[in-house]
Amino acid sequence: MSRRIARVLIDSPLPQLDRLFDYAIPAELEQEAVPGVRIKAPLRTAGRVVEGYVVEVADEADGDRPLSELDAVVSAAQVLPPHLYTLARRVADRAAGSAIDILRLAIPKRQVRVEKQWLAGERHAAPVVADETVAAARAVLDAFPGLGDRIADAGRIAVDAPARLEGPRPAWTALLAAAATVVLAGGRSAVLAVPDHRDLDLLHAALLEVLPSAAVVRHDAQQTGPERYRGFLRTLEDAPCVVIGNRSAVYSPVRRPGLIALWDDGDPLFEEQLAPYVHARDAALVRQELADPESGEKPALLLAGHTRTADVERLVALGWVHDVPPSRRYAPNVILSAVTESERPGARIPSAAFRAAREGLEQGPVLVQVARPGYAPTLVCADCRTPARCRHCGGPLHAPGRGAVPVCGWCGRSANAWTCANCSSPRVRLASSGSERTADELGRAFPGARVIVADGAHPVREVDGRPALVVATRGAEPIAEGGYRAVLLLDGDRMLQAPELRIGESCLRWWSNAAALAAPGAPVHLVGVTGGVARALATWTQAAYARAELSDRAPLRMPPTSRVARLEGDVAAVDRALAVLRTDVPDLAADAVLGPVPVDRQGWPGARALVRFDYARGAAVAASLRASVVAEAVNARSARRGAKGPGSRQAAPRNILATRLDIVEPEL
Repeated sequence: MSRRIARVLIDSPLPQLDRLFDYAIPAELEQEAVPGVRIKAPLRTAGRVVEGYVVEVADEADGDRPLSELDAVVSAAQVLPPHLYTLARRVADRAAGSAIDILRLAIPKRQVRVEKQWLAGERHAAPVVADETVAAARAVLDAFPGLGDRIADAGRIAVDAPARLEGPRPAWTALLAAAATVVLAGGRSAVLAVPDHRDLDLLHAALLEVLPSAAVVRHDAQQTGPERYRGFLRTLEDAPCVVIGNRSAVYSPVRRPGLIALWDDGDPLFEEQLAPYVHARDAALVRQELADPESGEKPALLLAGHTRTADVERLVALGWVHDVPPSRRYAPNVILSAVTESERPGARIPSAAFRAAREGLEQGPVLVQVARPGYAPTLVCADCRTPARCRHCGGPLHAPGRGAVPVCGWCGRSANAWTCANCSSPRVRLASSGSERTADELGRAFPGARVIVADGAHPVREVDGRPALVVATRGAEPIAEGGYRAVLLLDGDRMLQAPELRIGESCLRWWSNAAALAAPGAPVHLVGVTGGVARALATWTQAAYARAELSDRAPLRMPPTSRVARLEGDVAAVDRALAVLRTDVPDLAADAVLGPVPVDRQGWPGARALVRFDYARGAAVAASLRASVVAEAVNARSARRGAKGPGSRQAAPRNILATRLDIVEPEL
């Protein structure tokens, strides 16, 4: 006797439940239990009802197999279309994670009232794009020979966006808006992902100038729950649209996607902070490979930025991504400056840069980029130069203002009557200058000039064209009307001292993005920096710097020339997982595993190891590590059930073994 069954993905964080479970569909739910709907089902092992999604519905000939029945269908809205589940499954498998963790990023929390209105309302009609709008968009794309054709042919493209302002916004917003317009006019959807809310506002404004507002769907963490869910439901409709958002926007379940675009993929905000920690660029690469189930077409992938990350350059070198240069090269006027011996000792700004700032102030605003916010982020002993630390918690002390009592950056206590632990001196010295101290110093150097501070504590989106000194931390630079008349990039040597693998790449990105805000021909002074990073900025050859980075990292097998996975957990669990990995992937290099080294896990002894492997072995390594995580989770659950008494392992960390792939900064 045949019967209808539903294959269900359970919404659970337990790795052993990351698979499809078969449930019998009761007769009263046969019309409602369709693929994509939310359901409730009993979980036999836990003795409770859990939520999940119907992924598939099938007829089973063997009706005698004992199956639990679905408990209820939560809603008729099919929020998990097949192509979204396929994407979540592929991305999760690549990262040795769970598909439900990906779906939590893609599907917002249900809003009952919004959902009922959507189910009862009419669907959006296909947007109409005027011919003159399409012609203007194609003219923008024509500045990059062949770009329009590669987008139409579902190509993978890397573009160095124009480093200039066009009207009130950066030129890259016009580029992405033009690409989305052409795709939408062809009856397909576009997904555009940017790092933060400032970029999102700029892109949104550019799109609303050329497209009807109903065709633009915004996914924003600052939106209310109903707004976010309403936008998500819009992407489920047949009518094409343009979706803009941050890193989770790449999972938007639009029908017939024609373009997936990422702006500034090197920004760390594209790194997902929730398991399985998939970078938006990697998710976009997976999605571009998936053909639309209805049309069989693949979307184009556009990776744009003022700089080229080593990850994208690796793909370009392999021929996987095509580099599309502009027909006319534009480069800001970058000048390498340094304080000479004849200038005042301790000066931060060379005379040439100081002169450029004074001349720029006669015409309009001048940008001064600094490394850190605050007044004096770092204090040291005035006599022995030992870093000043809090006597209570050992945290670093900083000065919130001129003449202020030092304050601990960790516990917030004021360090009254502080003395150095090394030499007992009561005097401190300002070892660094933050945005507020720099603004204070420049205000005295340029009396009467308007001074604006832009950092995390003082967010500023835009400044007008009147003369002003704008002191901003990296990434917080406001856009100036008509562009900055001069740009000073300070603290470059301090930025490069950060102990990070990609610090040179990051600095080049920070400086390039700031230089792109300069007015045409305005001087951009990079102060106190020499070497490859400085040459790349001065000659505007960021792609060449990325190639050099790849060449340097290849002998060390560091990312992105190789993939790196991190294993952490109980000592025995890590050892077992590494042994299984050697068995499952026998051709793994002899020096692929670094460690294990001991680590503390909530007071319990643990271990951590790194595994370096080629991209070709990625699927096998991910599958092996995922299997070990599941096996350890099942064994730990069984051990907790059988343990009794206060000395049981119930007090141990719940995650006996955890893994993370594609580590950006490999550290043992």
